[in-house]
Amino acid sequence: MRVVTIIGSGMMGSALTVPLRYNGHEVRLVGTPLDRELIAGLKENSFHKTLKRWLPEGVRYEYFENAEKAISGADVIVSAVSSFGLDWFRSTVIPMLQEDIPVISVTKGMVDMPDGTLVSYPEIYEQSTQKKISFNAIGGPCTSYELADRDPSHVTFCGRDIRTLRNLKAIFETPFYCISLSTDVRGVECAVAMKNAYALGVTLAIGLSYAKEGREIEHYNSQAALFGQSVKEMTELLELCGGGADNLYLGVGDLYVTVFGGRTRKIGTLLGTGMEFDKAMEALTGVTLESVVIAGRTVKAVKALAVRGVAKTSDFPLLMHIGELINREKTVDIPWKAFESEKY
Repeated sequence: MRVVTIIGSGMMGSALTVPLRYNGHEVRLVGTPLDRELIAGLKENSFHKTLKRWLPEGVRYEYFENAEKAISGADVIVSAVSSFGLDWFRSTVIPMLQEDIPVISVTKGMVDMPDGTLVSYPEIYEQSTQKKISFNAIGGPCTSYELADRDPSHVTFCGRDIRTLRNLKAIFETPFYCISLSTDVRGVECAVAMKNAYALGVTLAIGLSYAKEGREIEHYNSQAALFGQSVKEMTELLELCGGGADNLYLGVGDLYVTVFGGRTRKIGTLLGTGMEFDKAMEALTGVTLESVVIAGRTVKAVKALAVRGVAKTSDFPLLMHIGELINREKTVDIPWKAFESEKY
């Protein structure tokens, strides 16, 4: 039995208690300062109010005031904060950690540097401390509620040291939670982070269908066209990130599952109906939208790379339009003709 401390009691961090408890590990779920209501509810009856699932027996729930105690004696730390909590985790949690305890992040994201370089969260964590801590991450298609329901899922753990990854796999893997391993950290993280931005792009078509029909009828040709363009642009972004092309399947699988449900589908659908960005965000008040963060950072990165002559914004027409939407420059007007090409 191992001791695993999860920092962040959101949906995915909480869902990970299911495979961990299935394997008989001691699990400590620590809420961030924003999670007090969730932790209070879990302490009362183990029902997660946003995941809408009962968490397994034996999980220990802690407010953040008790974080250091919950971290003490742990064999693994899980970073389950959102992209909005990245800096908070760096400044508040990492100073509490011991050097010999590996950290694995469930947050899918990249940070854009001024020169357009996209850097993974494990790399950002490494840069924020002098401690020799092994920072790792989870990538691949896996929704929190289906993991909690033990629906078969396949993810990839990435990190710099394959031995550490093998140890982490032994702790987390179950018959319903299958795990591949990769030392291509930036490749894995770039592939799965991009899906957040492009899932917003694909689901614009759902909103267009609803607006056209006046009711919930979806048109799949337009969704397929946007899906295909997304994969094309993600392929080019993966190359710009310096990640291995073999990671693309992770991003495509994650794109597929995200289009069919979740928070990104909601914002994309609202924008697709022609709603202005601010009104769509107001309609989704209280919902954490990773897609908006990742899309914004990726648009900035591509524009910076274009200034350097490393990339062309014209190669990313869907991404640029997503940028126009979230930067309040336009309402939906998908540049279909810009997707066309000639090959000979």
